[in-house]
Amino acid sequence: MREASQPLKTLEGQVVSCPEKIEGLRLLLKPMVSEYADEIFKEFTPEITTYMFPRSPSHISETEQFVADACKQREAGTDLGFVILDKEDGEFLGVCGLHGTRNAREPELGIWLKKAAHKKGLGREAISVLKAWCEQTLSIDGFVYPVDRRNQPSRKIAEALGGKVAAEKKVVNMSGGELDELIYLIPLSPPLMTSALRRTRNKGTS
Repeated sequence: MREASQPLKTLEGQVVSCPEKIEGLRLLLKPMVSEYADEIFKEFTPEITTYMFPRSPSHISETEQFVADACKQREAGTDLGFVILDKEDGEFLGVCGLHGTRNAREPELGIWLKKAAHKKGLGREAISVLKAWCEQTLSIDGFVYPVDRRNQPSRKIAEALGGKVAAEKKVVNMSGGELDELIYLIPLSPPLMTSALRRTRNKGTS
């Protein structure tokens, strides 16, 4: 189980408000709401959750509760959950999110795509546009990205964004399986790293 989330803060020090949308070349990220519960329930299958902590829901009510909880977390500013949609026709493709966990300055990125959306580079695009929005909006030092060692496509997303393995651990997921989890730390883009360092130094001299 994930540790309690801390509110995500903007560069101005305010609790974050979720954007109405984040736009990529092929994708739109929109806040997760109840109208997407049926699609999430349909596509979040046992196959999709093989290397994930959650299990596939057995009844639509579980997904409805998941979406309701995501809305509450979004209002509290601790977690931002998005549906991933095709920019052209609005087709549901998956879910991604940002979680404050115990350290809001290193929020956790997460993503899953439905099977039909695999092997198209959509996961990397979704995480990249979410990361870019976060860097422009939030007061953060970098990102955490946990992934099972065997999940090569997801590992490639982290590594393409400069992520390095900082820790490893065994985790029993909600289906009773064991995950061999790698914890990647993904840095900010270089100009933003410089800005963050400058802000820290300014605080130290004020």
